[in-house]
Amino acid sequence: MRLAAVFPTCEIGADAGAVRAWATAVEEMGFDRIIAYDHVLGATHERREPPLLGPYTERDPFREPMVLFGFLAAITSRVELMTGVIILPQRQAVLVAKQATEIDILSQGRFVLGVGSGWNHVEYEALGMEFSTRARRFDEQLDVIRRLWSENLVDFTGRYHRIDRAGLAPRPARSIPMWFGGSAEGALARAAKHGDGFTFGTGGSRIAAPLARLRELLVEHGRDPATFAVEAIMHAGKGPDAVAAEAAQWQSLGGTHVAISTMTNRMLGAASTPCDTVEDHLALLAQVKSQLP
Repeated sequence: MRLAAVFPTCEIGADAGAVRAWATAVEEMGFDRIIAYDHVLGATHERREPPLLGPYTERDPFREPMVLFGFLAAITSRVELMTGVIILPQRQAVLVAKQATEIDILSQGRFVLGVGSGWNHVEYEALGMEFSTRARRFDEQLDVIRRLWSENLVDFTGRYHRIDRAGLAPRPARSIPMWFGGSAEGALARAAKHGDGFTFGTGGSRIAAPLARLRELLVEHGRDPATFAVEAIMHAGKGPDAVAAEAAQWQSLGGTHVAISTMTNRMLGAASTPCDTVEDHLALLAQVKSQLP
């Protein structure tokens, strides 16, 4: 299995030196991929209708992943850089296509665009995007982005996008891999139709049923599930032995990638003892990595 480290966005602080130290150490430790989560805004959960059900609030710091990866592209040389995941329907598809192209060029082909639909309707509203139409807009965005990456001149008229004979310059030198994340049927269906891989936000037995459904959908689209990459994110705060057991179970299910998060978040099932420093995060990553199959 290939191994990823989740950038500890909520616990690494605002020091650029800490970001540099963490990323270069992760690459030196032999991790294959760095994953960065995405939230432009956090919001209080109090007195919301409809309620906010996600694990983060206005107190959780987030780095902007596309800007972050521009920085990481310059200070790393081998490790992949993946958004895990960009909330695509709340962003402008054309701009995302341009940003992804730039990161892929600067990193010399090491970028993976992970996309999802998100849960924070407050964030959508603040960015000027309609939350209730996100699924329909998402599907159209995928077509827009792929065409901008592959065609010199795009003439596109959709329900949410109009491109009048325009294109990206430069375009990426390859088809940038696009992964999907989430757990709903729509996320699985998009991945089966359009994706190069899927990332599950947790590990353990809870993802066995969604994984089976994803494989059914891949077959329906004439694709071979055995060649489709699937990743599970596991929380190191549970302890190296528990993570190793989860990883072994995931490998037995045909998992191709494991991602390790050292962030502390009780809503995500992590332990209550936080990593206080970059060194703590790196030490925990090393402990877990040494136990993995």
